[in-house]
Amino acid sequence: MTLVLVPGRTTLDQWRAIHAGATPSLDPACRPRVAEAAAAIARILAKGEPIYGINTGFGKLAGVRIGPDDLATLQRNIVLSHAAGTGPDLPRAVVRLVMALKLASLAQGASGVSLATLDLLEAMLARDLVPVVPGQGSVGASGDLAPLAHLSAAMLGVGAIDTPRGRLPAAAALRDAGLAPARLGAKEGLALLNGTQVSTALALTALFETEAAFRAGLVTGALATDAARGSDTPFDPRIHALRKHKGQIDAADALRALMAGSAIRASHRIDDPRVQDPYCLRCQPQVMGACLDLIRQAGATLATEADGVSDNPLIFADADEALSGGNFHAEPVAFAADQLALAICEIGSLSERRLAMLIDPALSGLPAFLTPKPGLNSGFMIPQVTAAALVSENKQRAYPASVDSIPTSANQEDHVSMAAHGARRLLSMTRNLRAILAIELLAAGQAVEFQAPLTTSAPLARVLAALRARVPRLEDDRHFHPDIEAAIALVAGGVLPREAGIALPGA
Repeated sequence: MTLVLVPGRTTLDQWRAIHAGATPSLDPACRPRVAEAAAAIARILAKGEPIYGINTGFGKLAGVRIGPDDLATLQRNIVLSHAAGTGPDLPRAVVRLVMALKLASLAQGASGVSLATLDLLEAMLARDLVPVVPGQGSVGASGDLAPLAHLSAAMLGVGAIDTPRGRLPAAAALRDAGLAPARLGAKEGLALLNGTQVSTALALTALFETEAAFRAGLVTGALATDAARGSDTPFDPRIHALRKHKGQIDAADALRALMAGSAIRASHRIDDPRVQDPYCLRCQPQVMGACLDLIRQAGATLATEADGVSDNPLIFADADEALSGGNFHAEPVAFAADQLALAICEIGSLSERRLAMLIDPALSGLPAFLTPKPGLNSGFMIPQVTAAALVSENKQRAYPASVDSIPTSANQEDHVSMAAHGARRLLSMTRNLRAILAIELLAAGQAVEFQAPLTTSAPLARVLAALRARVPRLEDDRHFHPDIEAAIALVAGGVLPREAGIALPGA
């Protein structure tokens, strides 16, 4: 599927589609602006004034003037010297998103790149040529320099590119696709390297995964509540209208709808000796609602960032000016990533507490560890330990990245955002969260069946049927790992909210 990008007017749903595999194509209406900004570079240079990164060195070397004959070499040198990343490669889908974000930014006509450079980037996306980019090396200020340099180096024919035929040397991949390596003019190398596109792509990927996990967490939470014969009274809309938080109201509405019509719930509406359920059941709207508000706020920040220009200096062709600023500083992305980390932690923490409640007969009234023969069988004893381990891992990774800074470039770049690290760590956190929710799904499904002949609600019954189509009920102990992996696939594939019929706006 091809998706037309209108630079400066791209929506979060469009970025979501590109991450899912859509191929971006630029709106041709942007081309005159790009050409005019490139022409402005020549006019600006003709004034003979020093312009950062165009006829000067970079960072602490900004005071060094570069002669006219070396301007192209300067741009190639910055790409090659800055390709100093390390660590595991970024996922292919993330790099594709980085390329699309960079394409949309450059196409706004404020960076001074040539149409040929823009065309090459667009052609690489169209031919599914994705540069190999090491994930570590950006501090989230002066742009995501090292990872963007690896992407840019591939455009020069240096490094490696993942192609539909496998990984190839960049020069060979371009040649086989009928593309010539880029020949960078003044400002172009700097324009390719400056920007927050790597941090933003990582944060957007985490946002999309967190949204999906949030929906799944509502479903597993409702199923666990019904399995424990919990009350849906805490989801009454009158309670949440008084507090007024939108996320809380929406979460309560979803939970109430998920449990509507449950025969299990109906069986204990009268003369139930329990006055109030544990917080992990009763406070779901408050906790999940607060998470939803954070997810939505992070989404709004990232949508703005993705639609903007984070280059430096910026070219204003109408005035033939190059203005130096700090749009490359990724503090907004770092804050959004930290918000997502908090939400990821809390969704998983609440899920694990419900799981721990279900396996404890003193709290749930169900057989110990949800096995028909406790003692001979351990049932869900160790899956809960696994979930607890993953929750603690996520807590350890949730320390705010944005409050950390370290001076770079001989103290010229003395405050940095750490957005790239803050966003990259989210991908392992969402993997952990999917596993936590998968284990809760298995346990809640097992637990709700102990309530037979009473049945759960229709939405939750469809979820249970989808689970049982892949994982049979646990009667006696068996190799647990395949069950967990199958449940993770259900969570990751969006099966739970799809079967349950829930889709919250903005999440």
